[in-house]
Amino acid sequence: MTRDLSPIDNAKFAAARRAADLVQDGMRVGLGTGSTAAWMVRRLGERVQNEGLRVKGVPTSIRTAQLAREVGIEVVSLDQAGWLDLTIDGADEFDSELSLIKGGGGAHLLEKIVATASDQMIVIADAGKEVETLGAFPLPVEVIPFGWQTTRTLIQEVLDTMDVLGTSAMLRMNGEAPFVTDEGNHVLDLHLQRIGNARQLALVLNQVPGVVENGLFIDICDKVVIGHGDGRVELRDINAGTTEVGELISGGENLFSDLADER
Repeated sequence: MTRDLSPIDNAKFAAARRAADLVQDGMRVGLGTGSTAAWMVRRLGERVQNEGLRVKGVPTSIRTAQLAREVGIEVVSLDQAGWLDLTIDGADEFDSELSLIKGGGGAHLLEKIVATASDQMIVIADAGKEVETLGAFPLPVEVIPFGWQTTRTLIQEVLDTMDVLGTSAMLRMNGEAPFVTDEGNHVLDLHLQRIGNARQLALVLNQVPGVVENGLFIDICDKVVIGHGDGRVELRDINAGTTEVGELISGGENLFSDLADER
């Protein structure tokens, strides 16, 4: 285990390092938001400093942009970069089909735009984020501030017709004030418990007036790197149907062996 890290942080570190090492010289890379993504950004910064790696990073939040600049990554806008080679980001939940719930940090609008403007998306996560069915983690929905209570009512009416176990929609708070995203919007967290048809729900939610974007990422993620507390890492490729398993060893290197074609 990496010195002085808790098992959960060691898992995040292992996943983030493995994913960052997939970045090649000259790539345009979408940089995700969140604790696991922050490990990845720091590792990319190490590679820039130590290896002379040349990358252009498109951050998905103000805080990611700040971190990227601090570690020496060239930061550009999505419009400046155009199409991206790769996006690496975390997830709050993922299932066997690599469908995701994202937005625990409130950045899912920009994260989805950047991910869909990339040749591939790699998710990095600790093993605890894998679920059989999405929905235990509250589903974030970004809404405009104007009339947000009406939007919430409309969302709850929609949820009554969906295959979910709960219909509670709570305004996310930051202390005593509503949480505000980088784009100046609010977030409603939907406590659904279980989502029976994530694809249908994602489409229907975005038809509600006032909704900007929801945190369901369907058919966007191509690979997931899963970290474990003991330093083991798995790399699953949904398109190739393969899983590689390896371990983060002393010196910070990843050794992998292709074990099987499995999902």
